[in-house]
Amino acid sequence: MNELSVLLGYLNMPWHLAGVATSPLELVSFILSVATVWLNIRQSHWGWLFAIISSATYGLVFFGSRLYGDMGLQLVFIAVSFFGWYQWLHGDDSHERLPVSALDARGRWWAAGGWLVGFALLAWFLKTYTDTDVPNSDGFLTAGSLVGQLLLSRKKVENWHVWIIVDVLYVALYLHKHLVLTAVLYAVFVGIAVIGLRAWSSDTTDGGNGRMALE
Repeated sequence: MNELSVLLGYLNMPWHLAGVATSPLELVSFILSVATVWLNIRQSHWGWLFAIISSATYGLVFFGSRLYGDMGLQLVFIAVSFFGWYQWLHGDDSHERLPVSALDARGRWWAAGGWLVGFALLAWFLKTYTDTDVPNSDGFLTAGSLVGQLLLSRKKVENWHVWIIVDVLYVALYLHKHLVLTAVLYAVFVGIAVIGLRAWSSDTTDGGNGRMALE
């Protein structure tokens, strides 16, 4: 246990990279997360492996910053990543690779309703059982991230709309929590999510012929 504490202390040791305060663990998480999203755009199932690893490392980063909603979210991301990995490889009715598709009107209402219900429950939990100083924003963005991750696991193009909204708001939250490198990461994510939205929207238009899978 002492060895683990020493290791975590070293990994979270303050660094300054090009004038930006960070830590070795945050820097590794940054790189892994960028690789994850880029592979998602390319529809490579290997993105889920990077998602599992980056979620584990970011969970430790968020624990140190008292962002408990985001820390717990990383554990959910790990579980959903295993589900998404399977879905992308064997997820349609014929057990072939899952194609990109769009939600119908009912699906959009369910996604929005799930986000609001999740926000209410998570904000209440964080206010009641943790010492976080940002329960509402943490709860709102955690719930939105869960919706986005579930839509991503089913290759729904609307996942990129959710991520654009969530990532913009996360930039402000992480700047508030002095996680500057992570704020930069999420600013990069906004741009990448726009690219992903355009690529996947084209894929739904041409019936999958524009797919850019790397497998």
